[in-house]
Amino acid sequence: MPKKLMERFLNLSLVAKMRYSYLLVIVPVLIFTFIWFGSIKNFNQQYDSITRSASAASEFSIDFKKDFDYKIYLIIVGNQNYEEADPIADIEEAQRIVKELEKSTQVQKNRTRLERIEKYLINLEKYTANIKENIRTGGKYDENIEMWDVDIKGVTSLIQDTILEFLYYQTKEIDNLRLQMEQSYMNLMKFSILFLGFVIFVTFVLSAVIPKTITKPIRHLCKVTEEVSKGNLEVRSNIANGVEVKKLGDSLDIMIRRLSELIETVKTEQTHLREAELKLLQMQINPHFLYNTLDTIVWLAEGGNQKDVVSMVGSLSDFFRTSLSQGYDIIRIKDELVHARSYLEIQQVRYQDILTYEICVPDQLDHYLIPKITIQPLIENALYHGIKNKRGVGKITVSGQMEETYFVIEVRDNGIGMSEERLHLVKEKIQKRTIEESDVYGLYNVNERIVLRFGEMYGIKIESNYLEGTIVQILLPYEMVTSKKNELM
Repeated sequence: MPKKLMERFLNLSLVAKMRYSYLLVIVPVLIFTFIWFGSIKNFNQQYDSITRSASAASEFSIDFKKDFDYKIYLIIVGNQNYEEADPIADIEEAQRIVKELEKSTQVQKNRTRLERIEKYLINLEKYTANIKENIRTGGKYDENIEMWDVDIKGVTSLIQDTILEFLYYQTKEIDNLRLQMEQSYMNLMKFSILFLGFVIFVTFVLSAVIPKTITKPIRHLCKVTEEVSKGNLEVRSNIANGVEVKKLGDSLDIMIRRLSELIETVKTEQTHLREAELKLLQMQINPHFLYNTLDTIVWLAEGGNQKDVVSMVGSLSDFFRTSLSQGYDIIRIKDELVHARSYLEIQQVRYQDILTYEICVPDQLDHYLIPKITIQPLIENALYHGIKNKRGVGKITVSGQMEETYFVIEVRDNGIGMSEERLHLVKEKIQKRTIEESDVYGLYNVNERIVLRFGEMYGIKIESNYLEGTIVQILLPYEMVTSKKNELM
């Protein structure tokens, strides 16, 4: 049975454990407190009852006989009128006091004495009525004096003696009550010592058990987290007891498992990203592009266009310098625009009959970051899939605009555009993020690198109308260069 109780206790929540531990201490304390207060209240009530009775009886015994005897004497000798003196009122007041004493008196013998006093008062009332009648019928002074001296004074003496006996036994009862209180206090003190020992024992047990049930699994969780910090993702908590700690352990196990999966996913994505960047870089170093550019330079040199040759060689140099970018993946907008401009300058020489361009990006965006080789693939896509497929001169415009929480780089062309079906297919291929090779790989590659670097909120958006042109927007966060590591020399 204790083992089952311990198992149930260990499986309780931390709040429940604390609550039950408090109850185990507080409930006995409350019971003990009630016993103390109950005992004190009971003795106080008895003491108050006895002292009130003694006080009332003492007042009765001191004043009643002297006052009543003297008042009757004055009535007999004619110094006071019977109605004005009203001795019956004194008797009724005495009877009221006796009734009150009967209510508060617990001693049976004293209750008997009070009953005798009531009878004495009744007799006293009769004698007083006889004196009144004698005075009314013509005097009878001697008879009244005799009645006062023998009967009335005798009855008041009996009342006084009985009251004195009442007081004696009430005082004795107070002494008995005091002895009972002393004995009860001694018993309560003994019980208090035993109870204090019990509370200390229970508190000691709870202070040892409860923290252990909390700290032991937490220490185990600490060891698990230490193992995880060392790179061991195979470890698990396996906590069996304690609602909160078990939930924490289960959450930690889930986190470790997801962390392991995430690390594998990141490794895979990093591999794919590096492959994508390598492919993109290879696209930039396309032999055909290089050969055609060099052929153009040769053609310009043979034609004596030395100035154009110098300009084109400089553009080619800037183009490849930005492509390599000293190994950095993220560069400034300013440097990326140099790369895009170099590409456009080269291509404009080759396609001067069909291509014009404009770059109008605000200077405020110069030092914000962008993955390298982001704008150029979009320009290349606009040239080869938009401008070249349309008759006449086409234009590519690179612009920028600042929003509240992000900024936009826009590549617009007035080329052939796309039908709704083709546009939907292109968007679908980009959003799937799983394609290997396709005619939209450049767009997919740019979008994938932005999403991996900045999150799902960012990337590219495409809008196009057939025979009107295409707009590709690049959405990026306001992330600025904090050191010179991303600045090209």
